Amino acid sequence: MLDFSDTSFAEFFTSELKVNIDDPQYAVNGGSKGKRLRYFLQTCDDATAVRALEALWEHRGEYLTRSGGADPVANAETRYQALINRLSGGVSPQRAKASPQTAAVDRQAVTKIKTDLLQVTALAPHARGYAFEGFLKGLFDAFGLAAQEPFRLRGEQIDGSFQLGSETYLLEAKWHGQPIGVAELHTFHCKIEQKAAWTRGLFVSNSGFTEDGLAAFGRGKRVICMDGLDLYEMLDREIPLNQVLERKVRRAAETGMPFLRVRDLFPT
Repeated sequence: MLDFSDTSFAEFFTSELKVNIDDPQYAVNGGSKGKRLRYFLQTCDDATAVRALEALWEHRGEYLTRSGGADPVANAETRYQALINRLSGGVSPQRAKASPQTAAVDRQAVTKIKTDLLQVTALAPHARGYAFEGFLKGLFDAFGLAAQEPFRLRGEQIDGSFQLGSETYLLEAKWHGQPIGVAELHTFHCKIEQKAAWTRGLFVSNSGFTEDGLAAFGRGKRVICMDGLDLYEMLDREIPLNQVLERKVRRAAETGMPFLRVRDLFPT
C-alpha cells in the first residue's frame, strides 16, 4: 500500500488522526493495511473519513512524485474529489481551509508574549536560550498550537513539534548573533526527510537568514521560515500565529519559497 511499512502506516494514523490503527478492532476483516484502512473508513464518522482520505491523498501525491511513475489509476483525482464532496456535503475541508476565519486574539496574552520577547533580548546567551524556549511555548499555546511534546533546549537550539490543522510540523528555533545560512537549513531539512513523508518543518531564527543561504537552500522544500522581525510584526499587529503559518504554507506551495516576510504576506 503506497510505500507504507507496517510501522510507518501506524505512525501515519497516530500523527494525522490520533488513531491506533493496530488496534484489533480494525482487523475484523483481516490484518493487512488495506483491510484495516477499509474497516476504519467504514466505521468512522464522515468528517474523520475526509481527514484520513485527504491526508492519504497528499501522501499519495508525494509518493508518485518521488517514484516518478504515471498514476496507475484512471481519473483518480476526479474520483477522489467526488468521494470527498459526497462525504463533506459538497465542500472539501481542505479547500475550506484556504480561506480561514480570523481567530480570536487574546490581547492580554499577546501583551504578555510581547513583553516576554522584549525581555529575552536583554539576557545573557545561556539564559536567553531558555527564555526563548519559554517564549515560544507560550506563543504556540496562546494560539492553540500546543507542542505535541515539550519544547527541548539543546545549547541555543530548541526542538519541538506542533500541529497545524491536520499537519505535523517539527520546530527548530535558534537565537544566534548571525543570520542562519544554508548549512543549518540543509541540516534541518535532512532531519525532516528522515521522518515520515508527511512531516513538515518550521525554522525560527531570531537573527534571520542570509540571502545567499536561502538561495542555495532552493525551492520546493518541506520547510517554512520565520525570523525575529516576523515575530515582532505579528505580535504588534495582533495577527494570529496560525494565520501567519497558514499564509506562509500557502505562499510556499505557490512560489516554492520557504521564507516570505509577514509584512509582505499581510500588507497594510
